[in-house]
Parts: sequence; structure tokens; C-alpha cells
Amino acid sequence: MTMGIVVLGLYAAGLTGIALLVARVVRSRRGPGGPVHDRYEAAFLTGGPARVVDTALASLQADGRLAIGGPGIVAVVRPTAHDPVERAVLQEHGSAPHGALHHLRLAVMRHPAVQEIGDGLAGRGLVVDPASRRSILRWCGVLGFGAFLLFPVTAVLTIVDFATSTEASVPLFVKTLPLLLACGAAAISCAAVSAKRITPAGLRAVSAYSRGHGHLADAGHLVALHGLRALPDPVLREQLLAAARVHGTPRRGRGRRPSTGSYSSSDAAALGLATTWCAGAGGCGAGSDTGSGGSSCSAGSCSSGSCSSGSCSGGGSSCGSSGGSSCSSSSSSSCSSSSGSSCSSSSS
Repeated sequence: MTMGIVVLGLYAAGLTGIALLVARVVRSRRGPGGPVHDRYEAAFLTGGPARVVDTALASLQADGRLAIGGPGIVAVVRPTAHDPVERAVLQEHGSAPHGALHHLRLAVMRHPAVQEIGDGLAGRGLVVDPASRRSILRWCGVLGFGAFLLFPVTAVLTIVDFATSTEASVPLFVKTLPLLLACGAAAISCAAVSAKRITPAGLRAVSAYSRGHGHLADAGHLVALHGLRALPDPVLREQLLAAARVHGTPRRGRGRRPSTGSYSSSDAAALGLATTWCAGAGGCGAGSDTGSGGSSCSAGSCSSGSCSSGSCSGGGSSCGSSGGSSCSSSSSSSCSSSSGSSCSSSSS
């Protein structure tokens, strides 16, 4: 009788956990959907914030407004921006103590103009925000690890039951084995689904955008849809690929707080710190074109109290000190125009 109650309790808890986890995964990947509005949204869907910044840099370089030379030094030729992301590039370059391409790239990834693209896509159900994905992956780990731990527990209880009971019955281990296998399979399946940043609606949207704009051969659209390796300019391609491979290491110092400057905080961004959206598993410092990044954002977790629940505790979509420092070092009008612009309003 006692073992029967134990079995019923385990099945009730296990099936409830599976149902809640599956429902949470399904709910996180729902949304109104809709089309991709511009090349920056397409770039975010295909490669995350890194590809958004690379798209803007390629466009600025292609028409001569920006010059990128060796060894990875950026110079502004004409400070003219056509959209909020290009405006963010010029802002971050203007507030930088130097023109290093990899620092500029990291700083713009953390800019509100880029972060808001991910927020808008997540709101429409085209991508899953990092906080939801991390939460689901944690619950997958709890369910899978719990099922794994119950294997030896049920085996011990089976031995105890055989030693104390004189009646022949089906072993507890055999009774609970289907449940434990189901919990493990559900945890693995849900984790595999949640590891994908882009939702089925997002895949359909970017595919439709690619079919409708695949004929455009300008540098920005080529990078947005196909990555850096589609750039026709070999010099620019190698410069951007080299910048994408750079991973900064935070300088901890002896008892000193890190500087809050726009570029001095980019080392932390390279490890995915204080950044809501990240480009890949290696953090926001790597792009999907280098082979080290991907479409997953789960590893770029927010820490040090900078972000909470997929949004920044400081308000808006900017993370850490990047948004604030870029605003303080430029005019208030340009700051508000870039951080306040929604991703849907950025022109292609």
C-alpha cells in the first residue's frame, strides 16, 4: 500500500512537471508573428546583434561614409546616418577614445538602437527573449536531473520493498521506469527546442523577406541575409571577420571599479555581461560568421545585477553602462532619436 502511494505521487509530480514544461515552451514561442520590416530585423533573426552591426558597418563603408583600414581602425568620412543603427555607429565612434573596429562593434551591439530590434522581434513572437530561454533551460535541467536522481532512489526502494514484503509484486523500479524515461525525454526535447533563438514564425518571416529582397546586391543586404562571407569587398570582409573573432577579457584591477565609458565597458560585453541580447554562445563578442557564434543567446546571461528578466533594470532596452555613456557623451537629441526609435521604424 505504501509503495502504491509512492508510485502515484511520483507519477502525479512527474506528469505535472512535463505538462508545465511543455506548456511553457509552447507559450514562449507563440506570438502575433508578422513580416520582417527591414534588413536589420532580418540580420537580427539570422545572426543576432553582431550581424545587425556588421550590416550597418558594411553599408557605411560601401557608400564612403565610413573608412575601415588596417589594422582594424575606423574613421568617419561623412557623419551622415540614414537609420537609428547607423546613428548608433556614429555616436559610439564619436564617444570613443580610439577607433578600434572590434571595440566599436561591441559597443554598438549594446546600444539601445540594436537592443530594441530584439525587443520588437520578441514582442511579435519571432524570437524568444534570453530571459525566457534561460528560465526554460533551467527547468529542463531540474526535470532531467530529478529523473536521473530517481533512478538509484527507486532501485534502493525496490530492494527495501523486496526485503520487507512477503507478497510478490511488480518491482517499484519497473513501475516508475516509464515515468523516469518520459521525464528525461521531455527535458531533452524541450531543451533542444528552447536552444533555438528564432521561432518557427521568425523562420517563415525571414524566409519571406529573403525571397522578396534576395535580388538586392548592396553590401548591407548581403551581410544581413548571408553574413560577412557574402561581402564582395575582400579587405572589408577580412577586417570585419577579424573584429568578430576578438574576445575581450575584463580587466578586474585591484579594488577598482571598471570604467563606465562607452568603450571601456566593452570587454564585459565580449563575455556577454550586462547585455540583454547576445550574438552567440560565446557572448556578444562573437558573430555567427566566425564559426564560434550562433543563433543561441542563452549563454549571454545578464549578471552583476545589470539586467533582469530579459530587460534592463535601468529602463529601456540599453544594458549596463553602454546606453548611458553613449547618451552622456553625445547630444541629447541624437541620443533620444537613436534610443527611442523602434526596430520597425529603421529603414532598409
